[in-house]
Amino acid sequence: MGFLQNFFTYETTKSVVVKSWTIGIINRIIQLLILTYFIGWVFIHEKAYQVYESSIDSSVMTKVKGVGQYSNHVLDVADYVTPPQGGSIFFIITKFIPTENQHQGSCPESEHKQWCNVDEDCACVCFFPGGILTGKCRKFNATFRTCEIQGWCPAEIDTVKPVPMWEAENFTIFIKNSIRFPRFNFEKGNLHPNLNETYIKSCTFHPISEQYCPIFRLGDVVHWARQDFTELAEWGGVLSIKISWICDLDRSEDQCNPDYTFSRLDTISEKNNVSKGYNFRYAKYYKYDNGTEYRTLLKAFGIRVDVMVNGKAGKFNMIPTLINLVATFTSVGVGSFEILTDIFWVGKKRELFQFVLFFFQVTEFHIMRSITLNQSVQTLAGKSEEKRSTDSGTFSIGH
Repeated sequence: MGFLQNFFTYETTKSVVVKSWTIGIINRIIQLLILTYFIGWVFIHEKAYQVYESSIDSSVMTKVKGVGQYSNHVLDVADYVTPPQGGSIFFIITKFIPTENQHQGSCPESEHKQWCNVDEDCACVCFFPGGILTGKCRKFNATFRTCEIQGWCPAEIDTVKPVPMWEAENFTIFIKNSIRFPRFNFEKGNLHPNLNETYIKSCTFHPISEQYCPIFRLGDVVHWARQDFTELAEWGGVLSIKISWICDLDRSEDQCNPDYTFSRLDTISEKNNVSKGYNFRYAKYYKYDNGTEYRTLLKAFGIRVDVMVNGKAGKFNMIPTLINLVATFTSVGVGSFEILTDIFWVGKKRELFQFVLFFFQVTEFHIMRSITLNQSVQTLAGKSEEKRSTDSGTFSIGH
């Protein structure tokens, strides 16, 4: 019964007019602060009147240009760029260690950890990066003997230190990026409409003076990523070119432009002495006239470039605008009054505010008695000389 009695109740608001300069000034200041927050931060800064889309469709096409000299050979793009498809991830080789004319067969291992004196030292038939140990100990050179392996021979010797191709610092990267926001059916690319072929052939990107040029010098990319080109060319590394499209579609399309940032992604390997930098191996395969296959193994060091694209577009929409307007008016009307209540609940007028501002519980008996007394008073007096807002529940409090 107690639950049912509490459930079937009705609650109404109670209006309180507090006539006080102090409370009034505090009330208006609080309302001003709330309005400033919603107008300045929510609507202007966060643009809460817009709907957003961060899922972006993007395509990236790249092209590297430049010629370098390495080990008495002149290398062009086909020699030092892999993979050759021109995608968003590519690798520019700055140095490599070749092992030429490898054939399938048996030969002594080249690593010092495979040193041996007799066959018993090579008794383990195990797999190693160079091949499979056969269990035999063979003479590698006049100085030492190593365990024999079965695989591609002769075994790789990667302890040599060739000089990097320093011309790579002046290589250029052409980036063509197209994006689309499906929700708004908005498309754009990083090639500015006013660009022409003459300008493209002579310009180089700069974040201030040439921000619309799509050609990036590799040395500049390394510099903007706060790295040293000499170290990267020697040990290798991974750099990123991030293209950000932050677009306000309520403005002109010309104001939706890409923003480029540069950073190094493998900073952990930069500080690691065990596996420093970035390198990998690949091979070029050939055949003799008799069908015998042989290859040239290359251990490549260089700079991998990852072109990454992200974006966010916003456009005016009535639904979030109405929601945030309602939240603004509600906060202004309710928030300041609640704060004032909390302030004066512990103040010198505690008893007065406790009596006026908080809840009354009224039963049907009190309602009927109030109506009866009110009718009796009106009958005896005929007309009230003073109007009191007893029905609305409004109270006026002065000093």
